[in-house]
Amino acid sequence: MDSRRDNSSSDELLPPSVRYFDKEPDRPFSPIFRRLHSAPSAGRRWVLGVCAFLSVISLATLGLLALYTAKSDQVTDIHDEVDILDPHQYVIGHPTENFRDNLRNDTKYITSWISAGWTNDVMTYGNLLYLALLTDRVPIIPKFIPSHIGSQVAPISFGEIFDVPRLSKALGKPILEWHQVKDVDSKSLDDLGCWSIWEAVQFTEHSPRFSFLSQWLKLDISYTPTPDWVKLTPPDVGDKHSSFWSLASLAFPEARESNLRDPYPSPEHQLSLPPDEQLLCYDYLYYVGAHKPFEYDLDYSPAWRFVGQHMRWSSRLTDITDTYVRRALNITDNEDTPPFISIHMRHGDFKTYCNDIPLDQCYASLPVIARRVTEIQQELLERKGLDVKHIIMTSDEKDPGWWSDVASLGWTWIDYAAENTEELYGKWYPVLIDAVIQSSGAGFIGTDQSTMSILARRRVESWQDGATRIVKWGHPGADDH
Repeated sequence: MDSRRDNSSSDELLPPSVRYFDKEPDRPFSPIFRRLHSAPSAGRRWVLGVCAFLSVISLATLGLLALYTAKSDQVTDIHDEVDILDPHQYVIGHPTENFRDNLRNDTKYITSWISAGWTNDVMTYGNLLYLALLTDRVPIIPKFIPSHIGSQVAPISFGEIFDVPRLSKALGKPILEWHQVKDVDSKSLDDLGCWSIWEAVQFTEHSPRFSFLSQWLKLDISYTPTPDWVKLTPPDVGDKHSSFWSLASLAFPEARESNLRDPYPSPEHQLSLPPDEQLLCYDYLYYVGAHKPFEYDLDYSPAWRFVGQHMRWSSRLTDITDTYVRRALNITDNEDTPPFISIHMRHGDFKTYCNDIPLDQCYASLPVIARRVTEIQQELLERKGLDVKHIIMTSDEKDPGWWSDVASLGWTWIDYAAENTEELYGKWYPVLIDAVIQSSGAGFIGTDQSTMSILARRRVESWQDGATRIVKWGHPGADDH
C-alpha cells in the first residue's frame, strides 16, 4: 500500500463552501451581509453596467495584445531560424585570399579532407558533418576531387550534388563550403595545424593520410598525431577505424591540451603548428565508427541516421536524372515516371578479389540477379500493392555481350556515350546520375561489399520505403539462399 496516500475523508479534501452544500443540500445559500439581498438602485445598476462594459473591453484588449505578441514572437523565431542556418552569417564576407581572414572570431569550425573514391568520400563528409554535430562546430566542406575519373577533371562542389539548404535545415546546423570561405583563385598558401588520425589506426604508413585537397585549397598543413586511444578496435586488431567520441573529445580544451605532441613541420614553410583551435581539422575521416567498423552497412549507424539520410540530391541533378530515366523507359511527356527497380552490379576493380576464379563464375550471373528481381517484385506487390515491371541496370561492366544479355531480359540502362552526357554536363555526371537512379527505385538490388550499393540501399529504404536485396559474389553459388 502506498504510504503517501491521504487517508482523510472525502469531505476534508473539499473546500469549505462545497462541504457546506454537501452536508445541507436543502438549505439555500445565505450570504453574511443579508442587506445585499435588497434590489440595487437605478444609479447603482448604471455604475455596475459601466464597470462590466469596461471590464469586457479591457479583457478583449488584453487578449488581442497577447495574440499579437504571440504572432510577433513566432515571426521573430522563424526569422531567427533562417538567420541561424544562413552560411553567410558565419563568414565575414566574400571569399578571401587567406581563409582565416574570413572566419568570425566568435565561431568555431571543423573540416577534413578526402582521399578515396567518390562514394567513400560521400561517407567521409557524412562523418565530418556528424562530428560537427557532436562538437557543436560549423562544418566547412571541401569539394569532391576526381579520383575515379581522372586528375584532369576539375573538382565538383558539395552543393552541386547535394541540397545543402535542405540538409542544413534537417541538421539544424549551418553548413559552409570551402569556396565560400577562401577564393578558389587565391595564390596564397595558408598555414594550418591539424590532427592526424592515420598513424594511430594503422601501422604500415608512418605519415598523415595524403590528400590532393591540401594542394587544391593551397594549405600548408602541420600535423600532430592523435593519441593511440582514438582507435575503435583493440590495437592488435588490423582495422583502421577510430571512434567518433574519441575524436570529438580532442575538440575540447582539456583533452586537447593533455594530448598535444610535437607536430610535424609543414611541407612548404616548415612550420610546426599545434592543431588549430578555431578551425578543428583531421586528416581522414572515412574510417570512423560509433560501435563497429563500417557502420554505414548497419541500420543503427548514427552517421547515416543523423546525417546521411538527409543528404538529398540537388534539384538540378534530380531533374537531369529524371529526364534520362523517362527517356530510357520511353515515357511520354503527359505520363508520370513509373516505379522501377534499380540494380547496381559492380564489376571493374572487383575482379582483383576473384583470384583464380573465372570472372563469369566469380561475379553473380544475370539469372541470379533476376531471381532477386522477382523477390523484389513480389515484396512490393504484397507490401505496397505495386506491380513493378521496369528494371534499370547500372554497372561499370564493359563487355557488350553482357549488356546484350541484360537487354534480352527486358531490362534497360542509360547509354551515356550515346547520350553525350559527358559533353553536355561533364565527366562527373555519369556516376552521379547512376547514384540518383539507384536511390530512386521502388526497389534496389546491389553488389555485396560495394559502398555505392550500401548507400543506394540505405537511400531506397529511407527515402522510398523500398524493398532491397544485396547479391553476394566471389564464387559459384555465393548468392544461393
